[in-house]
Amino acid sequence: VETRFHRIGQQPSGNMDDSGFFSIQVISNALKVWGLELILFNSPEYQRLRIDPINERSFICNYKEHWFTVRKLGKQWFNLNSLLTGPELISDTYLALFLAQLQQEGYSIFVVKGDLPDCEADQLLQMIRVQQMHRPKLIGEELAQLKEQR
Repeated sequence: VETRFHRIGQQPSGNMDDSGFFSIQVISNALKVWGLELILFNSPEYQRLRIDPINERSFICNYKEHWFTVRKLGKQWFNLNSLLTGPELISDTYLALFLAQLQQEGYSIFVVKGDLPDCEADQLLQMIRVQQMHRPKLIGEELAQLKEQR
């Protein structure tokens, strides 16, 4: 006999799909556990505050079914997109342009408000500054270059 719970468990959820994509509601509720909240970056409510993005600590960006974070660690900004071969350093002067470019490409951008939990990278980068000699590539770009070199 199939139980009602079993049938409900098999219903597709709008909060998560088979690929592991979570909805903004799931991410927002998860962040509330840490006392953090999300505000839509280009919302009238946020724009009224006229806050310079460099005064924030973290942004969560979404396009279609891909999420990534732009986060300030120490005194520097990093694009922590898992589609890149590594973290990408973003200068303070480029941050606003980078966010504007993402919006133009159709990304939804959310500001993470509240005190972020301590992390080792943030503590270390308070003492030193990172220099990036080579911009990380998209993972597919690197594979294509390796094939060309062979």
